[in-house]
Amino acid sequence: MSEKRQETIVLGGGCFWCTEAVYVRVRGVEDVESGYCNGHGPAPSYEQVCTGQTGYVEVVKLVFDPSVITLREILEIFFVVHDPTTLNRQGNDVGTQYRSGIYWTDPAQQAVAQEVIATLRAQGAYDAPIVTEVLPLERYAPAEAYHQDYFEHHPNQGYCAYVVGPKVQKFRKTFADYVKAD
Repeated sequence: MSEKRQETIVLGGGCFWCTEAVYVRVRGVEDVESGYCNGHGPAPSYEQVCTGQTGYVEVVKLVFDPSVITLREILEIFFVVHDPTTLNRQGNDVGTQYRSGIYWTDPAQQAVAQEVIATLRAQGAYDAPIVTEVLPLERYAPAEAYHQDYFEHHPNQGYCAYVVGPKVQKFRKTFADYVKAD
């Protein structure tokens, strides 16, 4: 009997509530955790990250089964459900903590990320340059418990209804083949 293989990748696509709400619905993604990565100093609080002074990024840590979904497919979703052309911003969320980033845990992931970005650039997929950083995961800390599964617990909260919900719908429409069976 073969052992199940898993990979981990960390993605920063703006507010982690949005990114998490999409990836919990992706088949082959086995775990999604909101957190913070690649900042300065010890694990920060949400309030500290919101100051923009810690260097930490709001991210989601994905554990996925590459026999079900490839990293390339995960990144194709990533580049549709957030804007990789706005530096330190996603919509009305502004600050370095909202920067676009792919934080790899294996050098092979770095190569895939760079290939996907090169392909998007060659295709002219965006009207502005892609500013997504591709860096090794150096530090990671899970976000506070109240941030985990936030959209699932608060779908009618204003931000969730008007920002997160439409991103989830865009994912469902654009990537119907990747949606987990209910």
